[in-house]
Amino acid sequence: MSDRHDLAAMLQPLVRSLIAAELPVLAEHGISMWGYSVLSALDGSAVRTQAALAESIGADKTRIITTLDRLQEAGLISRVPDPGDRRARLLEITEEGRRVRRAVQADIHSNEDRLLAGLPSADRDAFLRAVRMLSELSREEIIGDR
Repeated sequence: MSDRHDLAAMLQPLVRSLIAAELPVLAEHGISMWGYSVLSALDGSAVRTQAALAESIGADKTRIITTLDRLQEAGLISRVPDPGDRRARLLEITEEGRRVRRAVQADIHSNEDRLLAGLPSADRDAFLRAVRMLSELSREEIIGDR
């Protein structure tokens, strides 16, 4: 029997605290967590449909419409009809959206850097590598063949 706690049990309090630390940063920049997720998904990627975006960020495509409306009204994204399918909308981040996303990320990373500074350099680098590798696993790889 292992004395190690389950990963979810160890990570959940950390993730909750990290999210709580991000909320004032997001509010300061006038966007929601979903808005930040949308901007992050669109920054550096090709133009994509609302359905593809929703799938990539794990959101229901009908539930992110309000978020997309707010981002478009703020000039952070553009939505245009898809010439190949007039029912679909193509999304693209604007330069202002890119500026806001990068500013939010810089503020979030600043707080994370403060937190990570408590770890020895080798542990910090190993932790970040491990989290990156685990975060790239698919849901199916994580769940396994149960």
